[in-house]
Amino acid sequence: MSKLLEGKTALVTGIANKWSIAYAIARAFVREGAEVIVAYQSHRQKLTAEDLAHELKIERLLQCDVTKSEELDRLTVDLEGTQLHSLVHAIAFANREDLAQPFIETSREGFLLAQEVSAYSLVALARAARPAFNPPDRGGASVTTLSYLGAVRVVRNYNVMGVAKAALESTVRYLAADLGASNIRVNAISAGPIKTTSARGIRDFTKVLEGTVTLNPLRRNTDPAEVADSAVFLASDLGRGVTGNILYVDAGFQIMGLALPD
Repeated sequence: MSKLLEGKTALVTGIANKWSIAYAIARAFVREGAEVIVAYQSHRQKLTAEDLAHELKIERLLQCDVTKSEELDRLTVDLEGTQLHSLVHAIAFANREDLAQPFIETSREGFLLAQEVSAYSLVALARAARPAFNPPDRGGASVTTLSYLGAVRVVRNYNVMGVAKAALESTVRYLAADLGASNIRVNAISAGPIKTTSARGIRDFTKVLEGTVTLNPLRRNTDPAEVADSAVFLASDLGRGVTGNILYVDAGFQIMGLALPD
């Protein structure tokens, strides 16, 4: 079987640990022959990023705090001479207290922080990476981010993050329109609930996992490897005609309406 990403270079952000979706994506990209560059958020995460990169035989790591303009500028410089075929944006954050309380109680600071880290960072990263993107006449490039159903429906206890994800999905569409002339495709994967470190910050998340299994068509939860394989598709030539889309990888949960007992 041919490797779908052979000869391509991908920048993957947001790898927090081996349970994160970004880690699963990086592993799938390596499996498919891509040269992967890992960008980590801060010096505090450097050792973890190095350990995970070593495990995947990834040699190049870059530091970029997406809330700091100077580090985004440095990322542009660090990518000089690189022909980038894919960017994976897997960054999101909200204060735990803003997730735990009713949405109407969201603080101004918490709202702005969630928007900056979870939505605006996609704009900032795409702009920083744009000079390194593969030329349009050579196939262009792909940008993929991660969303969740809480962007379009009210999910209990998702609160300010749901609004941030809604902004993120709108950002996908506007970036796709802006960058399409350069043959840069921009899409999001809306994954089903997955037991990651960040998901544990959502109150009663275990109940979400249990409830999803009983309601979705496939009667099981989403596997990170399924999300990763979808990211491979979007980054590969197979996804060359797909842009501005939200691809649901959630065992079909998003199609369900009223839940009735079997």
